[in-house]
Order: sequence, then C-alpha cells, then structure tokens
Amino acid sequence: MTRRSRLTFLGLALLAGLLCARLGFWQLSRLRERRASNARVLASRELPPIDLDQEAFDSVVSDRIVRASGSYDFSTEFVIRRQSMEGVPAVRIVTPLRPATRDTAVLVIRGIVPSPDANSVELDSLREPGPQRVEGTAIAITTESGGGEPLETNGRTTWARLDLAAIRKALPYPVRAIAILQRPDPSLPNFPRRIEPAPLDDGPHLSYAVQWFAFGLTAIVGGLIVTGRRST
Repeated sequence: MTRRSRLTFLGLALLAGLLCARLGFWQLSRLRERRASNARVLASRELPPIDLDQEAFDSVVSDRIVRASGSYDFSTEFVIRRQSMEGVPAVRIVTPLRPATRDTAVLVIRGIVPSPDANSVELDSLREPGPQRVEGTAIAITTESGGGEPLETNGRTTWARLDLAAIRKALPYPVRAIAILQRPDPSLPNFPRRIEPAPLDDGPHLSYAVQWFAFGLTAIVGGLIVTGRRST
C-alpha cells in the first residue's frame, strides 16, 4: 500500500468513525428527549382526574386521567383490526360514549378481544347497556395522511387505527379529539379486556448509541492498524 493510499484509507476510516460517533450522540439526544417526554406523561397521570362532564377540555388533557358519564352508542362502534393479546390475534373495541346533557361524544377504548383472523368479532355479546361511568387515560386522536379510512371485508367494517378526520366523517354527531383508554376494573366484564397504557421506557436509543460508538471505534482502530502496516 502506497503512502498516498494509506492516507486516503485512514482519512476514510476516520470519517466513518466520526460519522458513527455523530449518530451515537444523536441517539443519546433522542434518549434525553424520550426521558423528558416520559417524565411529562407521568406527571400528567399523577394530577387529579378531570371530569369531562364538567370541563370543556379536549386535546389539552392528553395523558391525564379523565372521567365521563353517558351511554354507549353500539350502532357506531369501531373495531380496530390486527391487534394482539398475549401473542393471540385480536381486535380492539372502541365505542362512542354519548353524554346525557350535551351532543359531543367521547370515544372509549373499551379493550381488546381475541379474534382468529384479527379482523372479525361478535359485538352483540360485548355490549354494556345502560348508564356508564368511565375512567381512564386520555389519548389524543390525530389525523394522519393515508390509511385511516375504514375497510369493509365480508360485510364487516374494521379500522387500522383511530383517525380523527375519518371518525368525524363517519359519526352523525360531534366527537372529542381525545379517546379514553378505560382502566381495568374488577367490576367490568372480562371482555373486552381492559388494558393499561403502554409502559414508559427508554426505548432502544441507548443500545443504538452503544452500537454506533462501537462501529465508530472499530472503524478508527481498524484504519490505524491497516495503515500502520508497512508495505512489503
């Protein structure tokens, strides 16, 4: 290897190492952002519950514990397809809760139900008639581009996710921009099975950062070793 080629190779190795280091520091930055976001969510969940029957809050209460009263409208229920429950194919059931004193409904994520094809489910046996008092975590419903419209298969309508624009188009009455992830409660039926919010963790950012730093170190050390050899 000539002197010029060794210098070129070393320069490329150093450049690769610096790039990997930059990506490692970026992952550490993402980790700090995630931890800060988790701290905000935990702080919100520890605040006193908000009674939606009394307050006009909407998306600003995301991640807060909320309560609402009303009756379920089973005629406009939503089935979220391709879910999983302990490794078993399932669907998620989302039902509008209509208050007695106002027009605007709130969606209640009542829980998850096993489904052999993660698409079909018998809804009649899952109904909870009569007045309801629901408590759970407020989840913001957003509008995303593409894929939010319902899909009809074999006479059954299912959704890939909750999409605010598509939902408001489908319902004959106003609906809040939040849904309530209903808390598990022993007084509720076994199905739909109520689920807790997703756990707050650090995600993969730390392991990704370690990998990028390892790649960078390997590139630099490897470049020094290769270019340090004398040509024969």
